[in-house]
Amino acid sequence: MEMKIGEHLTWNDERFVLMAGNCVVETRDTSFRTAEYLKNLAHELDVDLIYKSSYKKDNRSSEKYFSGLSLDEALRILEDVKREFEVPLISDIHYPTELDQGAADVIDVLQVPAYLAMQTELVIAVAQVGKPINLKKAQFLHPEDMGKVVAKAESTGNRSIFLTERGTCFGYRDLVVDPRSFHIMKEMGYPVIFDAGHSVRIYGIPSSDPRGGAKHFLPTLMSACAAIDLAGLFVEVHPDPTRALCDAASQLSFDEAGKLITRYFQIARHVRSLNASSA
Repeated sequence: MEMKIGEHLTWNDERFVLMAGNCVVETRDTSFRTAEYLKNLAHELDVDLIYKSSYKKDNRSSEKYFSGLSLDEALRILEDVKREFEVPLISDIHYPTELDQGAADVIDVLQVPAYLAMQTELVIAVAQVGKPINLKKAQFLHPEDMGKVVAKAESTGNRSIFLTERGTCFGYRDLVVDPRSFHIMKEMGYPVIFDAGHSVRIYGIPSSDPRGGAKHFLPTLMSACAAIDLAGLFVEVHPDPTRALCDAASQLSFDEAGKLITRYFQIARHVRSLNASSA
């Protein structure tokens, strides 16, 4: 499978992809520092980078929490990141109207957030743009039901689709990553990504509270998922997560990102070589 992603990347499924960046656009300096770090890391690991940052986070648990800059300012910063570092962009689309307000022009991979995965009008509008899309599996969906979301996107003729797993609700506030989900979604014929950071968020607790994320589980989860031979990894990274304006408890520092992302792709590459040799 091959996808043209923006001006700077033609991705095929023989390559690993890293979708990473700040949870939400905060400042130009924060975005630039993160993009520079991740581009160097991706080059070192020989993986393709798609820079991730939401221009808006519309699912905050309080109206008092930071949900983003103005749409114009956030898109302008993201466009500057794309131009300066020659990387494609991925960002959430919350409403179809955002596509006409500049998001469809700037963003290279249009992402449907997990909690909006069943919104038919949104999925179809995003797919109709004709750019690659990332459909995140809702926390409340059986992975088989993502086939229905995929069918909505396919109805527009768009076949440039990523599917992303970010955990399933297990009781109140807790998420569990079920490895069977990857197997089921891979059978749909599209590349599957593991969203590591969101899988360890603990909802209902402010992300600025250290109890709002369980990053100590990431070495285990990322190592296990790397062995499934996925298309790539989705993770949020910040120069100083303790000061991040969103998902502070689950974003990775540069030091954490370097160690965990490197380990992930080392395992993933070894597993893929084993699969190739036994094919």
